[in-house]
Amino acid sequence: MLESSNSQDELYREATRAYGAALERLARAYQADADKRQDLLQEIHLALWRSFARFDGRCSTRTWIYRVAHNVAASHVLEDRRMKSRELLSLDELDAIRDSGDAAVPADRKMALDRLLMLIQQLKPLDRQVALMFLEGESAAEIAEVTGISAGNVATKIHRIKNILARRFKEGGAQ
Repeated sequence: MLESSNSQDELYREATRAYGAALERLARAYQADADKRQDLLQEIHLALWRSFARFDGRCSTRTWIYRVAHNVAASHVLEDRRMKSRELLSLDELDAIRDSGDAAVPADRKMALDRLLMLIQQLKPLDRQVALMFLEGESAAEIAEVTGISAGNVATKIHRIKNILARRFKEGGAQ
């Protein structure tokens, strides 16, 4: 646990040691393009370092880190969306799309992870944030604290996301 008496640099160094891998996974889930993913990761690290100047300890350091990272990533997605004019999907829209992929279940874990990330990348930022935090092992209460929605709403979203993803993997499609 980080102490508020530490300097901004010390807080940042400790946060990157403890959560660096999770931040990289988050960036990967939000951005498929490797170059843009590196840009996003840099934006997250810069925002995180800056944010520690005003960190007052009213929430856990973990919550703070995830909140900052997800806010930067969501802003990145919205900016990327403006640039691409690509339509993002709600859970209902994703669920309604007919699958067009091969019905064979991929044997390779990397292929399965890539398919999972493709599905998650299609979600709107809030749903994406819930899915990613769930995959990181966060509880509904912890996700609710970061996202600002109720724990019940988080649990409902997680249940729907799990059902959609399970069905997609069973059917073998990604879109």
